[in-house]
Amino acid sequence: MRNEYSTDSMKIFYAVQATGNGHIARALEIIPYLEQYGQVDVFLSGSNSSLQTTLPVTYKSRGLSLFYGKRGGLNYMQMAYSFSPIKIWKEAKALPVEKYDLVINDFECITSLACRLKNIPFIHFGHQASFISPSVPRPIHKDLIGEWILKKYVSCKNAVGLHFEKYDDFIYSPIIKSSILKAEPSNKNHITVYLPHFDDSFLESHFSLLNDVEFHVFSKKTIASYRKGNIVYQPIRKDLFDDSFIHCTGIITGAGFETPAEALYMNKKILCIPIRGQYEQLCNAEALKKFRVPIIERPGSLFARDVQRWMNAPNPNKLILQSQTADIIEAVVQKGLSIKEDPELFFCQIGRAHV
Repeated sequence: MRNEYSTDSMKIFYAVQATGNGHIARALEIIPYLEQYGQVDVFLSGSNSSLQTTLPVTYKSRGLSLFYGKRGGLNYMQMAYSFSPIKIWKEAKALPVEKYDLVINDFECITSLACRLKNIPFIHFGHQASFISPSVPRPIHKDLIGEWILKKYVSCKNAVGLHFEKYDDFIYSPIIKSSILKAEPSNKNHITVYLPHFDDSFLESHFSLLNDVEFHVFSKKTIASYRKGNIVYQPIRKDLFDDSFIHCTGIITGAGFETPAEALYMNKKILCIPIRGQYEQLCNAEALKKFRVPIIERPGSLFARDVQRWMNAPNPNKLILQSQTADIIEAVVQKGLSIKEDPELFFCQIGRAHV
């Protein structure tokens, strides 16, 4: 690993969005690479991740979290109830971003606000950072509010983005977990299911109709694994999920980023059901269509039939990695050090971002 930029005294602040499991899974993968450059302190923001973490968390906040209903959409009432702008403002003012040599922000609004208040440059890193580019796929009918959130939730033009393809010069390949990179995929004739935005009972009512197919449903309500007919319910644990995923015929999941990227890399079948009301997932769905991934926007009464048809369809196009994790983290550090040396460039770009 190249670490010519590392110094014994370098302190890195890494803000991680915890509204889902994907950001945490990515953070767990890249922390060892970041630690080659200095001491890493993590700010974990969000309250509805179900993945256990061993991240070096120094600061924590409930932040702004996404909550799901039972039939594939967001629970706006619960989201509004948990939102406290005064608390977020106070947390931003208290967050000591000024004490760090490098601030990396994975789509986290409190850190973005703290840096704005204290004139501290930072790097916007991750999948959402790629949406700064107009070349990243969008639905035919753009959602103006969704576009605004993707571009303004973290106000920063200094970005290192991640996406399925290199749509722009600052966009790199997805970061694939080492457990997936080292795995030897096989097909043990089961379907892995990760749909936290659907209630277990809804999924069971459809999957039970396909009694010759075994489904591994990863559920935030499940504490210990158990079988019910042709459905095996599993708790959301990295080791259990990876084992099921590596040896599955295919996966049924949302149109997030990390899990579809890993499925494309392993050339597994993928059936995506975007979270209704989450514009980023609709954008990801457009990108996944180019890989021949089928998208179901609203599973209906014929969902079991749709699953059966998908199982008989060809596999999607395989994802070819164009960049390695070490190179991506080096690009993040390089860009961070460059704006540290010339912060005027950073703030000029921030100003233009609000025009």
